[in-house]
Parts: sequence; C-alpha cells; structure tokens
Amino acid sequence: MASGFLYYSLTQARKRDLRGPDFFFVDHVDGTRPRRWWAVWEEDGRYPDVILELLSESTAKIDLTVKKDLYEQTFHTHEYFCCDPDTLQLKGWRLGKQGRYQAIHPDENGRLACEKLGLWIGMWTGSFLHAHGTFPRFYDGQGRLVPTHAEAEKHHAETEKQRADRLEAELARLKSRSSSKRRRNGRGGKAGK
Repeated sequence: MASGFLYYSLTQARKRDLRGPDFFFVDHVDGTRPRRWWAVWEEDGRYPDVILELLSESTAKIDLTVKKDLYEQTFHTHEYFCCDPDTLQLKGWRLGKQGRYQAIHPDENGRLACEKLGLWIGMWTGSFLHAHGTFPRFYDGQGRLVPTHAEAEKHHAETEKQRADRLEAELARLKSRSSSKRRRNGRGGKAGK
C-alpha cells in the first residue's frame, strides 16, 4: 500500500476521523489485491511498518505531535519519517526497545536509513509527475536513486531500443558482408548464363 485512507478502529471509521498518511508500507501482505483503503481489522490487525508524512504549514504541528504519538503508541509503526518540503528537512524515528521512538540520525548526505525497506530516504531535485522541485526519494545502500515505476519502465524501453538498434546494425553488417562475399565469388545474384 502506498497511500490512502487508513482505518484503525470502527469508531474512528464511523466518525470519519481520517488518519491517512501520505505514504505507508505494510510488509508481508498481498500487494496484488486492490484496496481503496486500509482497514486494520480487514488486514489481520496489520498496521503500517513505515510511514512518511509530507509536512505543510497546516499539518506540521499535528504530524509532529498527535500523529507521531498515534503511530508510536497505537500503531507501533517501526519507522516514522517526516519531510518538510519548504525547508527540505527530513526527520525520522524508529521504535526503540522500550517501544518509544528514537531519532534516526542522517548520514553524511543527509539521508535517513529505513531498516524495514532496506533503503535510505533522502532529498532529490528533478521532475516528478510533471512538476520540477525537490522531493523525498529512496536510495539504495550504494547511494543510487531507486527508480520510480515510470522511470524503470522508461529505462527498460530505452535499453530494449538500444538492443534492437544494435541487432539491426549487426544484421545489416552481416547482410553486407554476405553480399560482398557473393560478389567476390562471382555470384552476384544474377541467374547463370
């Protein structure tokens, strides 16, 4: 699950008290089953393992207090990250041994380790969904940007086109070579006399 409404109790659902993180990940679930929302009681009591919130002027206080407490004390979400798109700051917390959030310290590139995903979260500047800006993105352990689905498809298409172009060039080279051999051997392709 990437985003959407998250219902954690029937009371909360009835009151329409929505607590939909901007991004969340739940490990070991059937990702092929379409869902319009995540209802904990319909998912064998599974809460998100990782949550990322994008802060805004209107949500920052709630994201850093009310939601942080909810994710720590009720959801027991292993890792919680917040990104402030205005200041480009990332903050992260991981549940400690006592079940309390401990701050995740950034590496030398300002990225935060996400244990559950085996990735790093860092800021990236570029175009995404037709908007240019700086966005939080995932990086692998070697510091390489993890491609989005669209980026991976584009890379695959480009790679396949390059492969097809190479094969076409090789075929043209072989045909040319074969024609040259036939001409040298007196078989220029015309019928015998």
